[in-house]
Amino acid sequence: MSRIDEDKDFIPVRIAVLTVSDSRSLAEDRSGDTLVARIEAAGHILADRTIIKDERAEIAAQLRTWVATPEIDVIISTGGTGLTGRDVTVEAHRDVYEKEIEAFGTVFTIVSMKKIGTSAVQSRATGGVAGGTYLFALPGSPGACKDAWDEILSPQLDYRHRPCNFVEIMPRLDEHLRRK
Repeated sequence: MSRIDEDKDFIPVRIAVLTVSDSRSLAEDRSGDTLVARIEAAGHILADRTIIKDERAEIAAQLRTWVATPEIDVIISTGGTGLTGRDVTVEAHRDVYEKEIEAFGTVFTIVSMKKIGTSAVQSRATGGVAGGTYLFALPGSPGACKDAWDEILSPQLDYRHRPCNFVEIMPRLDEHLRRK
């Protein structure tokens, strides 16, 4: 069973938050606010935050910019993971990923099923890795952001979480790029 190893020190992670929306401003971004509040309450560092329109190329460009920024370890986007024609966040993420974390979407669906039942099938939440940076695409509702953070990301972004976590393997995410 998972647990927190109190003998280990907490390591703060630098996280950027991207809201994908054609209509929201920062003042109206409840999902982004939900993530920022949880990131900071957990002791992590908000490295950057912005809003981008639902345009695949623009989303991918922002993700690539942040992946190339050494001061960002994790990118969490919210919005654009549904099924409508304007929902292109998942495709933009996959344009950037070097490796997809397939189980992230599966675990998110399991968590969502407990809250919203079969409506969880409409989400295409995804996770991946690029350039040594973790990327996660969450739905645009505050509830979905809360559930993803509380049930998946908070434990996995805590170095003390056992039996394993994302933080402990961060130094090895880009080892394939290093000279042997």
